[in-house]
Amino acid sequence: MALKSINQLYKVRMALLGARRWWLAVRHGVSMHSTSSISLSGRVISGGRNSIVVGRDTLIAFKTLLIARDQAGVTRPIHIGDRCFIGGGSTVMPGVRIGDGTIIGSGSVVFDDIPPRCIAAGNPARVIRHDVEVGRRGLLKGTENWPDEML
Repeated sequence: MALKSINQLYKVRMALLGARRWWLAVRHGVSMHSTSSISLSGRVISGGRNSIVVGRDTLIAFKTLLIARDQAGVTRPIHIGDRCFIGGGSTVMPGVRIGDGTIIGSGSVVFDDIPPRCIAAGNPARVIRHDVEVGRRGLLKGTENWPDEML
């Protein structure tokens, strides 16, 4: 019985995430690959169609803020690559390009471009490790099969 209700909650969550992806695309002009997801509590300030582009297998965690338009109304697009992870509470500022396979630590503020295959954290975000191997959704290699409690 409990397994059935857990499966139903999972289906509701997936439906909400799908509706959120559609809403972001239609209302805010966010271009997001179908295998990527943004948390329900993530916020977007866009400047029009394709002002925020998110690659495949990318996960954007809770309370993340993506800002593509500054106070003067000038839009500078944000590009987030494939297989990235943006940690909870992070802020990505206008005009930033985040490379493929990059992990952004929780609470980071990204002002400048981040190269591919690295880990960046801090305020402002700085690269703290290079040449990182990541898998789907920005998980480090070797952690893909870990139980959810350990991640």
